[in-house]
This record gives sequence, C-alpha cells and structure tokens, in this order.
Amino acid sequence: MKKFVLTVFLLSLAASVPGQEMTAGALKAMGAPNHPKVEIAWNRYYDSEQIGDLCQRLADAHPGLIKHSIIGASVQGRPLHVLTVTNFDVGEAGGKPAMYIDGNIHSNEIQGAEVALYTAWFLAESRAENEWIAQLLDEKTFYIIPTINPDARDDFVHQANTPHSPRSGMAPRDDDGDGLVDEDPMDDLDHDGNIVMMRRKSPYGRWKVDADDPRLLVRAKADEQGQYELLGWEGVDNDGDGRINEDGPGYYDPNRNWAWQWQPSHIQYGADRYPFSIPEDRAVADFVLQHPNIAGAQSYHNAGGMILRGPGAAEDSSYVAADKSVYDNIGKTGEEMLPGYRYMVLYKDLYPAYGGELDWFYGARGIFTFTNELWTPFDYFRKAEKDAGYFGRQKDVYRFDELLLFREGVIDWKPIKHPQFGDIEIGGVKKAWTRMPPSFMIEDMCHRNMAFTLFHAYHLPSVHIDSVSIAKQRGYYKIDAIISNSRMTPTRSAHEIRDKMTPPDIAEIVGANVVSGMVVANPLMDLSREQKYQPKRLRLDAVPAMGMVQVRWLCKTKPAEIVFTSSKGGSAVFRIP
Repeated sequence: MKKFVLTVFLLSLAASVPGQEMTAGALKAMGAPNHPKVEIAWNRYYDSEQIGDLCQRLADAHPGLIKHSIIGASVQGRPLHVLTVTNFDVGEAGGKPAMYIDGNIHSNEIQGAEVALYTAWFLAESRAENEWIAQLLDEKTFYIIPTINPDARDDFVHQANTPHSPRSGMAPRDDDGDGLVDEDPMDDLDHDGNIVMMRRKSPYGRWKVDADDPRLLVRAKADEQGQYELLGWEGVDNDGDGRINEDGPGYYDPNRNWAWQWQPSHIQYGADRYPFSIPEDRAVADFVLQHPNIAGAQSYHNAGGMILRGPGAAEDSSYVAADKSVYDNIGKTGEEMLPGYRYMVLYKDLYPAYGGELDWFYGARGIFTFTNELWTPFDYFRKAEKDAGYFGRQKDVYRFDELLLFREGVIDWKPIKHPQFGDIEIGGVKKAWTRMPPSFMIEDMCHRNMAFTLFHAYHLPSVHIDSVSIAKQRGYYKIDAIISNSRMTPTRSAHEIRDKMTPPDIAEIVGANVVSGMVVANPLMDLSREQKYQPKRLRLDAVPAMGMVQVRWLCKTKPAEIVFTSSKGGSAVFRIP
C-alpha cells in the first residue's frame, strides 16, 4: 500500500513540474492521439528551421515509422526536408504504392506545410491505437516535404509582408527591366512587421468609409463623391523611377516552372527562364523520378476552398476518360469531408495555368494528383456566401476580426508622412489574416485535409493473387491465376498505358519450364492473347481499379510460385504447395 501511495504521489508531482511541455488528456478525444511521443502545438505556424527540427524529432521518436532526409537545398542554402513514413518492418518503402505530399510552394500560402507535417505526425502517433492507420502504413508509403520554398517562407514569417507576398522564391530577378535586381521592394513605413494599404484624402477618390466599420473602405456609388484614393501597399520610390514597389524579391512563380505544358513568360507570367530553372522544383522532380512507386500526390496551397485537378490548359489532352473517373470518385468524396470546398478542374473552373506542378505529376508521370486551396470563405461564419472570392467578402473579414479575433487582424488607419505622397494614412489587414486560418481553426483544417489525402492514399492500388488453379492436360500443367486490385486506383493510369510512359506490370511464373504464356482477355469466352516472347514473364497493361486480370501458363513442369510486380501497384506472391 505504501508503495502504491508513493507512486501516485510521484506521478502527481511529475505532472505539476513547472516547464513540463504539455499536460496529457484524462479522456481521449476522438480523432487524435492522446499520448503522443512528440508534442506539437497545432495552433501556430513554424519557420523553416523549426519545421526541420520537428521533422528530426518525429524521426527520432519513431525510427520504425519515419525516416528524415534532405533532398536538396534552396537558392539561399536552406535544406529541403523529406519524411518517409511507412512501417519499415513490413516491406521496403520503395516497394509499396506511395503517396507524395508537399506544401508551401508559394511562400505566402504558408499553412500547407503545417498540414503536410500534421499528416506525418498523425500517422506515426496514431498507429499504435488505430488499426486502420496501422494497416495503411503496412501497405503504403508516404513521402512528405512540408515546404518546397523555405527561403520565401522565412521571408514571409520574419519580414514585413502583405497577405499576398512574397509568392515567388528569393532568387534575384530584374522585374522592371532597369538592369538592377530587387531594388524597389515594398517598405514597412511604420516598422510594425506588416505591409498594409496607403490612402490619401481626396474629393476625387472613389472610396469612402463604411458606415458599419470605420476601418473598412468601400466604393462610392456611381453618383456619389468619394473621400479617399488608394495608393497601394506601403512603399516609397526607392530607385527614383516614379514608381513604387515594382521590383521586390523574385519574381518568378515556382508553380509555373514545371516541364509539362510549360510556356515562356510572355505567355505564362512567372514561368522563369526554362522548365526546372528553379533549383527547388528541380530537386522535387528528381526525387519523384527516383521513386517510381509514387502513385498519388497532393499539394497544399491557399486559399478559396478548392480541390483542384488538372489540366491547367484546355489544350492538354493527357487526361484520359478512365482517369477522370478516378479523379471524380476521390474529388467528390473530398467535398463531403471538407465543408465549403469545391471539386474543380483548374483551367475550366478557375483559370488557365501552364507549367504547373499538378500537371507535371500527372502528365509526365501518370500520378493522380490534387491541389487543395486551403481556407475557404465558408469558414468565417459557416455559411455559403455568393461572390465571396478566394478570401471572403471584406465585410465578413472585418466582422470576423471584430467578433472572434478581438480586432487583432486589422490595423486601424493612422497618419504618416510619405516622402513622395505627403500626408497619408496607412492601415488594413495584417499579413497573417485572410489567407490562412486563425489559431483555433488550424488543427481542424489540418485534420480534414489530411483525412482527404489519407482517403486518396488508401485507394492507391492494393493487389493480390486471389486464386490459382492447376490442371494437368495432355502431359502439361495448365496454370490459371486471378490478379485483383481492391482499390479505386489502377496500377497504371490510362494515360501511362496509352502514351507508354512507364514499364508495364509483370506477372511471372517461377520454377517451371514454360511452353506458353497468355493473358485471358475475356474469361467468359475463354479468349486469350498469347505472349510469345518471354512467356514466363507476362507484361500487363495494368490491374484495373476494383477489377482483376486473369493470366495463364502452359508448363512442362509444376511451378514453385507466381509473382506479380508493379512500379506503382506493389507486389504479390502466391507460393504453390
């Protein structure tokens, strides 16, 4: 009894030790690990160094489930972190169908890194107590790169910016064609860490103060005199050319630089010099090419609440009807899981974009790929609003700030002396508001979007050799095998098959003297297609989604086993007794 009392006392003392990282929950809340080995607060945003530290902590805490590596460096030398997540005790990571995940290709679209990192954390921390997650990690591999633009992410986090800057990476470029690079960026006139709007009183301006919120400007009516003119984001004319803010960091668009349907900058703004001229993009592409088991992919952007698939250009003919069906089945389920999000086709429902990442993944590699635009106007007050745009109606933005952020997200207008414009005022939305959720909504966003991606990963191919029959006929062994796929994604996309982009799947019979090998094209009619060259290794287009392939061999001797191998579909073995 004394020992029991002492144990309880020591446990209670440990729980009250000052500086303890977090307090464990007494009752487990559904959908989250209750006693994670790595405590991470999902109500804040992290810079690239902190993300690297969290990646290493996860790998150290879960050596059997997570490997941490570096796949390259950014323009400014920051590492590109990748987490390989799977059950390493059950099969090689490279031999399982894999899901690739990244975020933050645009630096101001910051929360994608948190969703990607949350996915690795949740998978590893939940495996021991969730059988569905355990089976997923036995069968599948996840390659997760939280941020593929760490330079500009850190600029957004630590430097003064608008909600929309910098979208580019940080490699210097001459945006205004004057022979200088990055010489006229935006300027934080009051040094508060935010770039907000400038306004000046003018009877000829077309803006007036909103009647309900004096912080908000609205357009004057057509027959009404305005009060203010808007002068753009905070900045001065640094290079004396009569313009402000025309040559900041970059500019190029990392999501217009991929080698599929790429177009030069005069057609596609931001495309940069040539495909994969941006080293971060090249490092990711090289990684994908080195991992042919990647069958599905997900990138995270913001904002607007969208589940996007390609094509980005109307003239891209790579999207085959059979593959569109796979996209539709997954995307429409995503609309259920993500309230306020819409499943959309990029060029048709949003805008045309050439040289995008999701088009390269599918067009060049046949990988079923989605881009989620995180944060939706629906999230402000949990109701759909017409004409809300990507970031919500201004009235909703300001009302939410007033009622739920207690006026933290918007800076009141204040006077300031401008070297070119004279007496002006500055004010408006801070950089961390409108594009990304506030603290109390981050984990909800992370979990729902992760769940959509895990649904996609679950439906990557799962192949089995279901049945094998052996019959002896006229001195030969006739072996028939059924190879099935119990998921919604085929082992090779219809695009891959049609355009011969990747090697075929292989069904091989081992340990037998093979006379003939064939694919049974129509099992009901017993119609077969013989393969005369290397009949023991049958080349298959694919094992279809939720379907099967029947193969047959005639052998002089009884075989030992049948082996199926596929780059994206994994492998299966049937040992013949």
